[in-house]
Amino acid sequence: MKKELEDRLIAQLKTIYDPEIPVNIYDLGLIYNLSEENGKLEVEMTLTAPGCPVADDIVADIKEKMLQVEGIKEAYISLVFDPPWNQDMMTEEAKLELGML
Repeated sequence: MKKELEDRLIAQLKTIYDPEIPVNIYDLGLIYNLSEENGKLEVEMTLTAPGCPVADDIVADIKEKMLQVEGIKEAYISLVFDPPWNQDMMTEEAKLELGML
Protein backbone atom coordinates (compact mmCIF):
# COMPACT_ATOMS: atom_id res chain seq x y z
CA MET A 1 0.00 0.00 0.00
CA LYS A 2 1.26 3.46 -0.83
CA LYS A 3 2.29 5.57 2.16
CA GLU A 4 -0.01 8.43 1.10
CA LEU A 5 -3.06 6.14 1.05
CA GLU A 6 -2.09 4.56 4.35
CA ASP A 7 -1.75 8.02 5.93
CA ARG A 8 -5.22 9.03 4.70
CA LEU A 9 -6.74 5.79 6.03
CA ILE A 10 -5.09 6.26 9.42
CA ALA A 11 -6.30 9.87 9.56
CA GLN A 12 -9.86 8.61 8.99
CA LEU A 13 -9.48 5.90 11.64
CA LYS A 14 -8.36 8.56 14.11
CA THR A 15 -11.80 10.21 13.77
CA ILE A 16 -13.52 7.12 15.22
CA TYR A 17 -13.74 6.88 18.98
CA ASP A 18 -14.58 4.07 21.33
CA PRO A 19 -17.73 5.41 23.02
CA GLU A 20 -16.53 4.29 26.45
CA ILE A 21 -12.95 5.57 26.18
CA PRO A 22 -12.09 9.12 25.02
CA VAL A 23 -9.38 7.92 22.61
CA ASN A 24 -9.61 7.06 18.93
CA ILE A 25 -9.56 3.42 17.87
CA TYR A 26 -6.23 3.71 16.07
CA ASP A 27 -4.34 5.09 19.07
CA LEU A 28 -6.09 2.55 21.30
CA GLY A 29 -4.33 -0.13 19.25
CA LEU A 30 -7.54 -1.73 17.98
CA ILE A 31 -6.39 -1.77 14.34
CA TYR A 32 -4.12 -4.75 13.74
CA ASN A 33 -3.72 -4.60 9.96
CA LEU A 34 -4.64 -2.53 6.91
CA SER A 35 -4.13 -3.97 3.44
CA GLU A 36 -5.29 -2.64 0.10
CA GLU A 37 -5.19 -3.97 -3.43
CA ASN A 38 -6.90 -2.37 -6.43
CA GLY A 39 -9.23 -0.30 -4.25
CA LYS A 40 -10.23 -3.23 -2.05
CA LEU A 41 -9.38 -2.53 1.59
CA GLU A 42 -9.17 -5.11 4.33
CA VAL A 43 -9.07 -3.98 7.94
CA GLU A 44 -8.22 -6.44 10.69
CA MET A 45 -9.20 -5.13 14.09
CA THR A 46 -10.12 -6.09 17.60
CA LEU A 47 -12.11 -4.64 20.47
CA THR A 48 -11.09 -3.78 24.02
CA ALA A 49 -13.45 -6.56 25.14
CA PRO A 50 -15.05 -9.38 23.11
CA GLY A 51 -18.52 -8.59 24.45
CA CYS A 52 -18.41 -4.90 23.47
CA PRO A 53 -22.06 -3.79 23.14
CA VAL A 54 -21.28 -1.28 20.36
CA ALA A 55 -19.11 -3.57 18.22
CA ASP A 56 -21.52 -3.46 15.28
CA ASP A 57 -21.66 0.34 15.42
CA ILE A 58 -17.87 0.67 15.44
CA VAL A 59 -17.48 -1.77 12.53
CA ALA A 60 -20.16 0.07 10.51
CA ASP A 61 -18.50 3.43 11.26
CA ILE A 62 -15.10 2.11 10.14
CA LYS A 63 -16.53 0.78 6.89
CA GLU A 64 -18.34 4.06 6.17
CA LYS A 65 -15.26 6.17 6.87
CA MET A 66 -12.92 3.92 4.87
CA LEU A 67 -15.20 4.16 1.82
CA GLN A 68 -14.91 7.96 2.01
CA VAL A 69 -11.15 7.75 1.34
CA GLU A 70 -10.28 8.42 -2.29
CA GLY A 71 -9.19 5.23 -4.01
CA ILE A 72 -11.14 2.85 -1.76
CA LYS A 73 -13.99 1.10 -3.58
CA GLU A 74 -14.67 -1.75 -1.17
CA ALA A 75 -13.97 -2.15 2.53
CA TYR A 76 -14.03 -5.37 4.52
CA ILE A 77 -13.69 -5.27 8.29
CA SER A 78 -12.67 -8.43 10.16
CA LEU A 79 -12.95 -8.70 13.93
CA VAL A 80 -10.24 -10.84 15.48
CA PHE A 81 -9.44 -11.56 19.09
CA ASP A 82 -6.02 -13.12 18.70
CA PRO A 83 -3.87 -11.64 20.00
CA PRO A 84 -6.17 -10.30 22.68
CA TRP A 85 -6.07 -6.54 23.09
CA ASN A 86 -4.21 -5.15 26.09
CA GLN A 87 -3.11 -1.70 27.22
CA ASP A 88 0.41 -2.19 25.86
CA MET A 89 -1.05 -1.88 22.34
CA MET A 90 -1.99 1.76 22.93
CA THR A 91 0.15 4.56 21.54
CA GLU A 92 2.03 6.89 23.87
CA GLU A 93 -0.53 9.59 22.97
CA ALA A 94 -3.42 7.38 24.10
CA LYS A 95 -1.69 6.49 27.35
CA LEU A 96 -0.99 10.16 28.01
CA GLU A 97 -4.63 11.09 27.23
CA LEU A 98 -5.84 8.48 29.72
CA GLY A 99 -3.37 9.56 32.41
CA MET A 100 -1.35 6.36 32.23
CA LEU A 101 2.00 8.13 31.77
